[in-house]
Amino acid sequence: MTTNPLPPNQQLVRGDRWPVVGERHPGETDSPWTLEICGCVQRSLTFSLDQILAMPHVTRQIDVHCVTRWSKPAMSFTGVRLHDLLHDGDASLWTDEAKVVSFVARSERNHSTSLLLNEMLDLDPMVAWQADGSPLATEHGGPIRMVVPGKYFYKSVKWIRRIEFLSEERLGYWESEAGYHNGADPWREERYMARTLTKQEALRVIEARDFSGRDLRSINAAHRDLTKLNAIEALLRHADFRSSHLQDANFRNANLSNANLQHADLRNACFANADLEGADLSGADLRGCDLRGASLFGASFYQPDSNDASKLAAVIDDATQFDVASLDALVEQQKAFVLNAISSGS
Repeated sequence: MTTNPLPPNQQLVRGDRWPVVGERHPGETDSPWTLEICGCVQRSLTFSLDQILAMPHVTRQIDVHCVTRWSKPAMSFTGVRLHDLLHDGDASLWTDEAKVVSFVARSERNHSTSLLLNEMLDLDPMVAWQADGSPLATEHGGPIRMVVPGKYFYKSVKWIRRIEFLSEERLGYWESEAGYHNGADPWREERYMARTLTKQEALRVIEARDFSGRDLRSINAAHRDLTKLNAIEALLRHADFRSSHLQDANFRNANLSNANLQHADLRNACFANADLEGADLSGADLRGCDLRGASLFGASFYQPDSNDASKLAAVIDDATQFDVASLDALVEQQKAFVLNAISSGS
């Protein structure tokens, strides 16, 4: 087991749990599974799944850190080193033009991400087919996925089907569409790109109190009166709502992953079926809130390491609505806090 501390603002998940993140199934699966290596290479290669599984393999313990604030240290992965796929003896497969390595998934949206070539060499990723001694389940990227040590886990693409060498950077799906940081260093908390709006644009949207359906990731809406805000299906990853008045706000089906809602007044707000993975709700007033169907992996309702934990504990009463599946997604300490708060408020 690793003795390293967790990266900043990460929470430890129970040892027997591995939360499912993102899509649960790959795209088209009727054709045989292959892994293609192409781009700025001496020659393109295509491996069948059987060829990959027959290669000399390694088993490593790797700490998994999800951008949505949960960590699972010392997971055991078995697979082939990417170095071994890309070398013939001492000769490397890529050409001098190669600067970036892109990893592309066999998924509905062609999920992809990339690493600088020098980073790839330093991190020594692997193409894995086992986790903790069992074949990778489909929802976790089986039959084969990338495992990239030292990065948030979105750099470890599920259902890997193509590795492409590029002469210049090309942001992948997670970075260009989801707004995730291209660096993905968990120790530097490189979670998201900079906000997408100017201050003037953000102010106009905030004054209108209508975020519905808009991409407003990383918007700074802290310390604002946003009572009855309409944010249905809004994209609000990494948004800052600290100490804002959000009574009766509607966040149904919104994406608030890693949003900061510390000390927000959220009385009677609706978060039904919202994505609150990694969201910080510590110190928020959640009386009468509807959190049924919300995804709560990595969410925080109190800060156990605070000097005054009572100031950073969410206010929950018997009118705050959760469902069993949402509560079960919390790490054990957060779940215990919520259940105790519900019981005390009833």
